[in-house]
Amino acid sequence: MSLPKRRKVRTLVLLFFAITFTTFLFSYTLRDPSIYFFKYAFRLSDNFFSRGPCACRRCIAEPEDESWFAERFNQSIHPLMTRENSVLSDDTFRWWQWLQSERQPANFTEVVEELFQVIPDEVLYMDAGPERCRTCAVVGNSGNLKGSRYGAAIDSSDLVIRMNQAPTSGFEEDVGARTTHHVMYPESAIDLDNATSLVLIPFKTLDLQWIVSALTTGTITQTYIPVTARIKANKDKVLIYSPAFFKYVYESWLEGHGRYPSTGFLSLLLAIHICDEVSVFGFGADQYGNWHHYWEENHLAGAFRHTGVHDGDYEYNVTLLLADNNKIQMFKGR
Repeated sequence: MSLPKRRKVRTLVLLFFAITFTTFLFSYTLRDPSIYFFKYAFRLSDNFFSRGPCACRRCIAEPEDESWFAERFNQSIHPLMTRENSVLSDDTFRWWQWLQSERQPANFTEVVEELFQVIPDEVLYMDAGPERCRTCAVVGNSGNLKGSRYGAAIDSSDLVIRMNQAPTSGFEEDVGARTTHHVMYPESAIDLDNATSLVLIPFKTLDLQWIVSALTTGTITQTYIPVTARIKANKDKVLIYSPAFFKYVYESWLEGHGRYPSTGFLSLLLAIHICDEVSVFGFGADQYGNWHHYWEENHLAGAFRHTGVHDGDYEYNVTLLLADNNKIQMFKGR
């Protein structure tokens, strides 16, 4: 057989085997697609493991080499109280009771039991993962919000957290109109609409008794000052800031500065633990260095900076460090 003929036969034979093998492989995978399973499983696992801890562009819980944040951030401490995590160590209980010097508190265990007969006992916001992107706006009360026109940006967040009085009516262009979570304590309590979650910061056992009373009988009218006896709020959306988390914020993040953290700083740390991206509005002084609330006139400047219990300068410096570490985005206003 001549060389050209041999080459032609060889080519035909190779083509025959190629067609036969391809046909066999196709028919086999129809019966057993597992060979494709391995191919795509490896591809999916590569995609999964290359993703971050959340679906946002940047995640608060993103592991990184920076030690400052990693040394302070403890994701295992849940910020909200449930029956299960309400048991406090002796050290935590003593510290918490010391905050406002409650001398003869009621039985804490009994109060907690009564509390969760009135409000839900749910574990919330534990759904963190690569599929979630929860954006949150923490809206402080600084006068630097005046003229800022941040309202639309604030309202676009999934959760909008405000604190204490924080009026929105008449200020919507600068501070927004939505509120999903309103943080307060008995002495700063206001009425809420039915869609807003009331987040109570308790400083003492009496505060837990107060929220039960304020939602039911209205019998408690005095703490260390007169307080609102009854409030309008959806009792099915009431949340309690955990005293253990309160202490963690004070020790890990403020390192003992001040007597205890401000409502604003406690709200910020709440957001850092339940959100994936946090934007912060209305913290710090205005452009002239004045410290006042956005609904007040400037002649009250300084009214909430030096209260005797908070270290406002230290808290603000920590907030700036969080921004410098790309854990939050700061909007400094005007």
